[in-house]
Amino acid sequence: MIETIGTRISQLREQAGMTQSELAKRIHISRSSVQSWECGANFPSTDNLISLAQIFHVSTDYLLDISANKTVNLDKYSQNEQELVFRMLQYFDETGE
Repeated sequence: MIETIGTRISQLREQAGMTQSELAKRIHISRSSVQSWECGANFPSTDNLISLAQIFHVSTDYLLDISANKTVNLDKYSQNEQELVFRMLQYFDETGE
């Protein structure tokens, strides 16, 4: 199924446990703007697209449905913290959880 950017925003917002109002407040826009993105009536600006990617820790390519892969930027974490994340992912890959 080809997802729209609105569908991706809605799914990510819900996974993060946010309301449309909470997301709007974080980006400094109106709730109706978020609603219009999610229903496909409007499209986020480039600045808002970047903000969404940062908030949800995904790439803009993921939001735009160019890539099905979510990414997480670990640059702000120490090498030890990054290694811990990789070990956890490896564990889940091996156990199938």
